[in-house]
Amino acid sequence: MKRDYDHLFKLVLLGSSGSGKSCLLLRFADDTFTDSYITTIGVDFRFKTIPVDQKNIKLQIWDTAGQERYRAVTRSYYRGAVGALILYDVTSRDSYNNLPTWLQDAREQAWKDISIIAVGNKQDLKEKRQVSFLEASRFAQEQDILFLETSALTGENVQDVFRTLAQRILNKVEEGICDPADSRAGSHCASDFEGRLDDSARGQRGVCRCGLPRCLTG
Repeated sequence: MKRDYDHLFKLVLLGSSGSGKSCLLLRFADDTFTDSYITTIGVDFRFKTIPVDQKNIKLQIWDTAGQERYRAVTRSYYRGAVGALILYDVTSRDSYNNLPTWLQDAREQAWKDISIIAVGNKQDLKEKRQVSFLEASRFAQEQDILFLETSALTGENVQDVFRTLAQRILNKVEEGICDPADSRAGSHCASDFEGRLDDSARGQRGVCRCGLPRCLTG
C-alpha cells in the first residue's frame, strides 16, 4: 500500500521537568495550548507529517519525563532516535544548567549521528528571563548543535523548530550519513516502513501519562 510520506524520523523531546516539552508538542501537533497540562510520567508520543524540500516527512515524536526518577525508564526510548529537541525554560537557570546532562544522554543513548537542537522555551516571559539568547546560542555553537527559542503559549517558532530539525536529518539521509535501511537509526523510507510503530511503542506500552489523550495503555 502506498504511504502518504517519503520518510519517517524518530525524534525525542528531552529536558528538565517544567521546561514545557508536552506543551510544545501539543502546540506543534494540535496547534493548541493548555497551562494545566499534567506532568509526563514515563513517555507519550505523537505523529505529524510535515513538508520539507518537497518531501513529506512523518515525525514520530516521543515526549519523555524530565524527572530524575524516571530517567532509567525513559532512556530506553532514546534508542534509534535520529533527532532530539533538548528543552530548557528561559526563566529557569537550573533547567538551562541541566542541558549538558541531557546532551550527553542523547549522544550516548540514541543514534550515533543524532541531530540535536537546543530549545529555549517560554520566550514570551520576557520579564522573568534568566538565560539570554546570546548565552544559549554560544553554548549551542560550542556543542555543534542547532538552537532556537520558542513559545508554546504564542506558537512562536514552534513549527520552525521541528522543521529545522527535520531538515537537518533529511540532509543527512540525502548525504548518506543516515541510512533509512539501517534499523539502528529511527529513519525509514516509506517503502521500508510497513506501518509499524517503533518497537518501543509495542513492547513497553505500560509506561504512559495516564488519563490523557493518546495514552499508550488506551
